[in-house]
This record gives sequence, structure tokens and C-alpha cells, in this order.
Amino acid sequence: MIFSTLEHILSHISFSIVSIVITIFFISLSVDEIVGLYDSSEKGMIATFFCITGLLVTRWIYSGHFPLSDFYESFIFLSWSFSIIHMVPYFKKHKNYLSAITAPSTFFTQGFATSGLLTEMHQSEIIVPALQSQWLMMHVSMMILSYAALLCGSLLSVALLVITLRKAIRIFSKKNNFLNESFSFVEIQYMNERSNVLLNTSFFSSRNYYRAQLIQQLDQWSYRIISLGFIFLTIGILSGAVWANEAWGSYWNWDPKETWAFITWTLFAIYLHTRTNKNWESFNCAIVASIGFLIIWICYFGVNLLGIGLHSYGSFNLH
Repeated sequence: MIFSTLEHILSHISFSIVSIVITIFFISLSVDEIVGLYDSSEKGMIATFFCITGLLVTRWIYSGHFPLSDFYESFIFLSWSFSIIHMVPYFKKHKNYLSAITAPSTFFTQGFATSGLLTEMHQSEIIVPALQSQWLMMHVSMMILSYAALLCGSLLSVALLVITLRKAIRIFSKKNNFLNESFSFVEIQYMNERSNVLLNTSFFSSRNYYRAQLIQQLDQWSYRIISLGFIFLTIGILSGAVWANEAWGSYWNWDPKETWAFITWTLFAIYLHTRTNKNWESFNCAIVASIGFLIIWICYFGVNLLGIGLHSYGSFNLH
């Protein structure tokens, strides 16, 4: 009873803190002068991490098993993974480009886990015999960590696509407006020369420079995080195959969860392969990673909604 109450308190405290962090973060985006807001949001995410950690440890103690046996626990672990990824650039004293992704991701996953949709799973139960194995911690934790990393990397690629497309649309609209005007050849030549002068000014050059720098940073961070997530995913699939052989007598059964995990692994393997091809631009690679964002949610969330196959232990019913 004490542990259940403590878990309830920690879950609501963590969700409240991350809600405040989201509010502070959006305020800091609109008010650049208040530098202290950024530090407050970062410290808030650290507090959220410790609250979620305490929640998981509490549930582990009173349930007697590693808290990854159902959908509710996996969502809590996913929000915990997002908070870890958020803190890595902060402690390395790098500019945290991930904060715009990891903080809202922690907020939504924590909010969904504590919502009424998963109320039936809030109470810990005795896990089924197939899950009573030491492989539970290894396999499921690696899979959830890979989901968190791959989702963050994919969202960075989505941000890269948005910035690049906005720039392309702006350039295209300017060209159309220019062509729609009727000028003589002399006037057009004069306008071209004038536009070249303007483009060479410090204002436009610095603006383009910072945009290019941001795109490059997003591309690098996306590649690094997806590479890390791909390693976790590979370890998770391999450990799951060994566990499946012990539990069911077969390494691979083409279960819906296994099939979508293989599709996810293949897609991000294609992404990493395209990164080695110099003919592929970062924009094309980002498209592949963006598709991966949808595939991950189908693998993690969609299959659980169906509640079919050998991996249906964490499924839930919508009432």
C-alpha cells in the first residue's frame, strides 16, 4: 500500500514538473533575454528524471520483477529514456538541440501512461511464466531505449525537412513573384545585379549561414542518435531471439511484433547505408528517417493495439 501510494505520488509529480518545463521552454523561445529560463527548464528535466527513476524503482520493489512486463510500465520506461537522452548534451555542455523534442516527448508519454486509458495496468500483477526470465531486463530495456533514440533521431530529421522545405518554398515564391512582374531586359539585369548585392550583405549571408549551420547540426545529431538507437535495436532483437528459443523453442516465429521489428531494423539499416553514400544528400536521408518515425510507432504502439501474436502480453483494451 505504501509503495503503491508512493508510485502514485511520483507519477503525478514527474508529470507536473515536465508540464512546467514545457511551459518554461516555450516562454524561453519567445523571450530570448531571460537566460535563466533555459537553466530552469534543464534543471526541471533533471528533477523529472529522478522522479521517474524513483517511480520505476518503487514499482520494481513491490512487484518483485523488472518494471517492463506491460504497456503501462513500458511507457513509463520510454519517458525515462527520453529524459536520459535529454540530459546527455546538457552535461556535455553542448547546445541542447534535443530539448525541443525530448521535453515534449517525455510530457506526452508520461501523460499517456498516467491517463485513464491505462488504468487497468497501474496495478502490478504476477507476470506470465513466459516472461519470468532474466532476459526480460535485457531484451525489453534495449528495445525501449532503441525506440526512444530512434524516435528522437527521426524527429530531428523531420525538423531538418521542415527547415529545408521552408527555405525552398520561400525561394520558389520569390522567383515566381519576380517572373510575374513585367520588366524589360535592362530592368531585369539591373534587378539581378541589385539582388546579388543584397545577397552579399552581412545580414543575408549571416542568416543563410546560421540556417546552414542549424541544418548541419540537426543532421549530425540525428545521425548520432539513430546510430545509437540502431545498436540498441540490434541488441534487443538478438537477445529477444535467444529468449524466444528458450521460451518457445524457436529463434524466430514471424510474430507481428517480430515482423515489424525487422521492418524497423531494415529501414534504419537503409538510412545508415545511405549516409555512407556521398551522392545522397542529408535531405534524402532525412526522408528515410522520417518514414522510420511512423514505422516505430506501428511496431511499438500499433501491434499492441491489436493484441495479437506471441507478444500480446502488454496489450490493452480501449473501452
